[in-house]
Amino acid sequence: MNRRLALVTASLVFAGACYHTTVETGAAPSGQVIDVPWANSFIAGLVPPATIESMKKCPNGVAKVESELSFLNMLANAITFGIYSPMHITVTCGTGRAASLPVVKGTSDVSASLQRAIDLSQALGSAVELDLK
Repeated sequence: MNRRLALVTASLVFAGACYHTTVETGAAPSGQVIDVPWANSFIAGLVPPATIESMKKCPNGVAKVESELSFLNMLANAITFGIYSPMHITVTCGTGRAASLPVVKGTSDVSASLQRAIDLSQALGSAVELDLK
């Protein structure tokens, strides 16, 4: 019984430490990437890592930010009992313009134009732009 409880507890502790977060801004990505595999964080993340100065390296803005705990990050966290809790952060620079969307040209019949845009969006499984000019 004690062995089973210890196994369940250990599983919950380690499962709670695994995560991968992605934030996409909608900007078209460029080939430039800022990769920080050991962003220093402390006390189980209560003291966050330093801010990544992306403005200098990404003058056209940021397209995507990812943060995750790699296996080695989790190992360092476990060895120090959560005092040192590093994370892996990846920033993908943007090209300075939004990702291009398919454009539906509107007509004087706004309802029909809107329905065409909805149908195209559903067919593509992504957003479309409706131009009513």
